[in-house]
Amino acid sequence: MARAYLRFAALGDSTTVGIGDPVRDPDGRERCRGWARLLAEGLAAHHDLSFCNLAISGSTVADVRDRQLADAVAHAPDLASLIVGVNDVMRSTWHPDRFARDLLEVADAVAATGALLVTLRFHDHGRVFGLPPAVRRPLDNRIAAVNAAYDEVVRRHGGVRVDLAEQPGVYERAAWSVDRLHPSEIGHRMLARAVAQGLREHGVAVAPPSLEPSGGIEPTWRRNAAWVLTEGAPWMGRRARDLGPWAVRAAWGRPVEEERAVASAP
Repeated sequence: MARAYLRFAALGDSTTVGIGDPVRDPDGRERCRGWARLLAEGLAAHHDLSFCNLAISGSTVADVRDRQLADAVAHAPDLASLIVGVNDVMRSTWHPDRFARDLLEVADAVAATGALLVTLRFHDHGRVFGLPPAVRRPLDNRIAAVNAAYDEVVRRHGGVRVDLAEQPGVYERAAWSVDRLHPSEIGHRMLARAVAQGLREHGVAVAPPSLEPSGGIEPTWRRNAAWVLTEGAPWMGRRARDLGPWAVRAAWGRPVEEERAVASAP
């Protein structure tokens, strides 16, 4: 029996790139796998699949619009994932209205191709990071604004939406890599499986990925230490320079106007 043809385009940042889930190719080279690749493998069990992962580490929603959207539309996807926002809230240039406008622009363009959209609602990052309340509150406000923008995407276009805060195990340490920002292999598998379950509810045939680790490079203290030195510390340095003034205002209880507006919104 002929198999259905399915086009899947993945847009987003380092989570969709697969950071936190390293594997080795047969030739020994290391690469990222991640939730989107795991999901694609499950889709390929039932479809002739064309998978296009356009995600770029560090992307903001404006980067997705400017550097990924055209290729996604050109792929004419039947299924498209749009997961971005964490890099936006970690920058001093953050503005909730601009984020919502850009996110809706991307979602509208992708949905216009007829693709079924996959989006999410973010969890409590402050709980995962273990942030002090003074910094956690304004971060919560920013995440709430991101989630509100995704709520509007779902109101307009429907699709599959995974609420990370409701996923079992999302606040367990094993779900996160050493930086507590990117999912571990287990975390990527949890996300891929949740999306697969949502797709099945929409009539899309897919083999849900297993939650058991398989094929990934097992994390060790040496690998974690190397990552902290080469990737984690430089990233934290950039964010500290970018968010230093905001963190000081937050610590003194003086959030910027847009965060106060988000906090008071119904």
